[in-house]
Amino acid sequence: MPKKSKYRVVILGSGPAGLTAALYASRANLEPLVVDGGGGSDPTDVPGGQLMLTTDVDNYPGFPEGILGPEMMDRFRRQAERFDTEFTSGSLKTVDLSRRPFALAIDEGKVIAETLIIATGARARWLGLPEELEFRTRIGGVSACATCDAFFYKGKDVLVVGGGDTAMEEATFLTKFAKQVTVVHRRDTLRASKIMQERAFKNPKVGFLWDSAIEKILGSAETKVTGAVVRNLRTDKLSEVPAGGIFMAIGHEPNTAPFRGQLEMDAGGYIVTAPRSTATSVRGVFAAGDVQDSRYRQAVTAAGSGCMAAIDAERFLGEHVTEDWDPGDTEDARPS
Repeated sequence: MPKKSKYRVVILGSGPAGLTAALYASRANLEPLVVDGGGGSDPTDVPGGQLMLTTDVDNYPGFPEGILGPEMMDRFRRQAERFDTEFTSGSLKTVDLSRRPFALAIDEGKVIAETLIIATGARARWLGLPEELEFRTRIGGVSACATCDAFFYKGKDVLVVGGGDTAMEEATFLTKFAKQVTVVHRRDTLRASKIMQERAFKNPKVGFLWDSAIEKILGSAETKVTGAVVRNLRTDKLSEVPAGGIFMAIGHEPNTAPFRGQLEMDAGGYIVTAPRSTATSVRGVFAAGDVQDSRYRQAVTAAGSGCMAAIDAERFLGEHVTEDWDPGDTEDARPS
């Protein structure tokens, strides 16, 4: 349960963006509350964000030997706690952004926020195969980020699932490391833009399996991924395709459902922020990390934008002083 009913800064999310924002806000004596996320029916929706489902992180500065994703998030959290950041379990249920202070209903009660930092992230879309989560999180060999993990597939044959710009970008990037990249696509034509298609078609290390879908991921804890069972959707024929890794490139979905209709978003549902700022379309609300970043989606960029959001919130509070008020115990605790 939150210790108070009113906070100068409430941070939604406890991934790299949310925890970095918490660190900076707490060091600025703003006494932030972090709503750490998780608690839903999705087993991948956990406090700490997507890095909690990641094994080796080798591309975050300051860890020359690499670090496990959960360990990194634990370090982030302990550093924020050192400066008295308050945490509460669960996730946001509803929020009213029509006026400041903002009223939030979370799993453990209701709180009021003078400023709000949204760092709820985005999740990759997956195939939903029974064995997929195990390979992603414990065994390895299945990923949704070539930029993060391509290095681990040097000299291997890999599969990329998808047919849009993301898939073509991932496939092309992977050719810098992999021996051969095969794109598995459900249709006989790509949805990617013309320039991205041409780039992939011209690359001799990129091949295509058309009208196809992965039915099962093959491998074990000892061997990791060894391939996939692929179904031809026209003939219904099954075949085993050898591969040392599988990359899902079927898109990402930002966790922005509670804010739809209240904040400006782009066509993909990502929160729009002002140039050179984390400010959203509602004064006093800031967004950081993958929830507003459809391009980079890296831990280091998320952490950087979390820093920016905390600084933006601190400056906003300095420029927009809220008159002192007692939230009391009423259902809507904002001042009238």
